[in-house]
Amino acid sequence: MRLTLHSDLAFRTLIHLALHPGQRVQTEAIASAWRISGNHLDKVVQRLAGAGFIETRRGRGGGLVLARPPEAIRLGAVLRATEEDLALVACFSPEGDPCGDQTGQRCVLAGACRLQSALGRAMAAFLAVLDGLSLADLLDPAARAAAGARLGLGGVADLPG
Repeated sequence: MRLTLHSDLAFRTLIHLALHPGQRVQTEAIASAWRISGNHLDKVVQRLAGAGFIETRRGRGGGLVLARPPEAIRLGAVLRATEEDLALVACFSPEGDPCGDQTGQRCVLAGACRLQSALGRAMAAFLAVLDGLSLADLLDPAARAAAGARLGLGGVADLPG
């Protein structure tokens, strides 16, 4: 399993904003610090704002800010909001069949396959771990200092939170 670039950028954006509590941050500053595409970031920002994780303001004095405290942003919720398809295999999709079969026929193991159940439990466990973590959990003091230094955000270690 591999997460999409969209989810990766969403997590990076939230981390960046959490490192600047209460401050409005320009998307250009985030893109520059993380060396990521501004065009991709704009799409991510729209999704994060639509899901209620961040607030955006245009114009003078505008920028991005977390809409909730980092402790209230669950990583599992972010992933669900940013990944369009968490189906590990085709039979997880709403259509359920043809399980990737090129002929359009129903999967020959339908009703007898235990792989779907096993992968479903694995995905549930994966999401449960992320549901148990908040954005704040990614920002312990040592991590804040290291992240701030690497992103060129001097003084981050001194910020509250």
